[in-house]
Amino acid sequence: MNYTTGGRVAGKIAIVSGGGAGIGRATALRLAEEGAQVCLGDIDETAAEACVEEIRTGGGAARSFVHDVAEEADWRRVIDATVAQFGGLDILVNNAGFAFAAGVEETTTEQWRRIMAVNVDSVFFGCKFAIPAMRESGGGAIVNMSSILGLVGSPVQPAYNATKGAVRLFTKGVALECAEAGWNIRVNSVHPAYINTPMVARYAVTFGSLEKGLAALGKLHPVGRVGEAEEVANAVLYLASDEAKFVTGTELVIDGGYTAA
Repeated sequence: MNYTTGGRVAGKIAIVSGGGAGIGRATALRLAEEGAQVCLGDIDETAAEACVEEIRTGGGAARSFVHDVAEEADWRRVIDATVAQFGGLDILVNNAGFAFAAGVEETTTEQWRRIMAVNVDSVFFGCKFAIPAMRESGGGAIVNMSSILGLVGSPVQPAYNATKGAVRLFTKGVALECAEAGWNIRVNSVHPAYINTPMVARYAVTFGSLEKGLAALGKLHPVGRVGEAEEVANAVLYLASDEAKFVTGTELVIDGGYTAA
């Protein structure tokens, strides 16, 4: 893939958390393809660096960080290093997260606290430290990755429901704060359904095989299939670009009709 300096986010500086795989990786590649300089954070150093090398090979600019999104100090380090190297910050994609299937009685306190730290605390830290950097850059766009399960319930993922619902309403509150303060920072959430990513693949194989699992999950969507990471990345690109300059505090649902029924 060849990257351009004249695309839809040309000259913008972006951070993508969880950028080593799945939606995060697809988003990093898509932003780079459209001209952004991209910093990828991931707890998996090898995966993040592989994505960076792909961007650089195509002529783009990128850097990777080992990044534990549940740690406040890691957020300070990543954002400070991004600003120091690239000269500012225009886009933040709070993408990192995980899920597990367990009813409320089966969910341990440790599981509850960990999923809250990774899925919710990380979004708080990202926004908290990105906003001052964006103000210095003259504005920016934050995209927080929620889920269809931030809109509708699941009988086997109540903890995940709680985290993604929190991301949805936190996004709205921060969007209003930024708008009313006149900071020129937009904040929106994206809500994918089941997407063909490594995280969903780990769940799909519990149906007997990856192929059977993806087929079964595909039937949950009126369009008859699971989504692809690139389809979510395109939505993130739109919200991150100036094409969405009148869009803030909203949720963009990418779900193949899942929540329409």
